[in-house]
Amino acid sequence: MTTVLIADDQPLQRFGFRMLLESQDDMTVAGEAVNGAEAVRMTAELRPDVVLMDVRMPGLDGIEATRRIIAAGHRTRVLILTTFDLDEYAYAGLRAGASGFLVKDAQPEELLSGIRAVATGDAVVAPSLTRRLLDAYVHHLPAARQAPGTPDPRLASLTDRETEILRVMGQGWTNTEIAERLHLAESTVKTHVGRILAKTGSRDRVQAVILAYDTKLVG
Repeated sequence: MTTVLIADDQPLQRFGFRMLLESQDDMTVAGEAVNGAEAVRMTAELRPDVVLMDVRMPGLDGIEATRRIIAAGHRTRVLILTTFDLDEYAYAGLRAGASGFLVKDAQPEELLSGIRAVATGDAVVAPSLTRRLLDAYVHHLPAARQAPGTPDPRLASLTDRETEILRVMGQGWTNTEIAERLHLAESTVKTHVGRILAKTGSRDRVQAVILAYDTKLVG
């Protein structure tokens, strides 16, 4: 059973999400938060599997709430909900540690599959949207501080093959595309991706893609 905390300041939005989630045999609503501060507090108390996090809420917004939840080290994963799929807030949410984002007008089945994916440790941002999102905002990243030509320490433990796969992940390739284009079994690609996440300390695929941009593997 996947437990979900709904964080949204709009009562009708919360009601709609609750009705949808409670119609599923494998999901239950752990609680509802009306702002970011309440979301942080309730996450610490209830330890839900997933927080559906609205971005724009009074007081503490969803971005800072996400940052605090992730910093606390909870196993809870955050799924950002935003009005626009290229909203700068969605990017900030991913940078804060969210496992993905969805637009609020997504189809019900998209939201449900997204929650299930996040709960199992995957990311819910489609590769094409990941590429669009990062392409739009990569120029807002602070300049790298290491000397030119100095390898980034976060990539130091990666093998050449893992570095290659991280690079094409950053370009938006799916596991299937990686397998086909690099002539690997898809199971082998999944193994490499898992090792990349572990070695770089990335929570999920989205965070690894952001790392690829941060370290100039892509861009």
